[in-house]
Amino acid sequence: MSEPPLPDSWTTAVPPQGAYVPVVVHAGIAYTAGMTPRRQGELVVSGVVGRDLDLDEARAAAGLAAGNALTAVVEAVGEAGIVRCLTMTVFIAAVDGFTAHSAVADGASAVLRERLGERGAVARSAIGVASLPSGAPVEVALVAAVRP
Repeated sequence: MSEPPLPDSWTTAVPPQGAYVPVVVHAGIAYTAGMTPRRQGELVVSGVVGRDLDLDEARAAAGLAAGNALTAVVEAVGEAGIVRCLTMTVFIAAVDGFTAHSAVADGASAVLRERLGERGAVARSAIGVASLPSGAPVEVALVAAVRP
């Protein structure tokens, strides 16, 4: 079964990979979909951390995914519309026994701080999983307080 196309008016640097939107803004809060390390919709990093990617590669992939999540929010409200980032969840597909999840997620946190300064400081969870969509090594979901 094919997915319905996005409306013609919807253009984004972070196109959805299924039947969902990149971000929902409601009551002053922006919630992103899970973002993977893609450029223009194409997955550019794949594999399992600890097997196919080392820590530095995984950290960079997390940074790219976080940048995509931030881009979704910026496309919705503009960078000036971001009051501050609130929470970020970083999922890491890793080998059994991998324990450096926080170090991988640091790559995502660094991108938010680099782009937004203190507004990019978040409460964060780093969660190890067996697999992620399309074989991505990381997926990032971001929640931010915004103004129109």
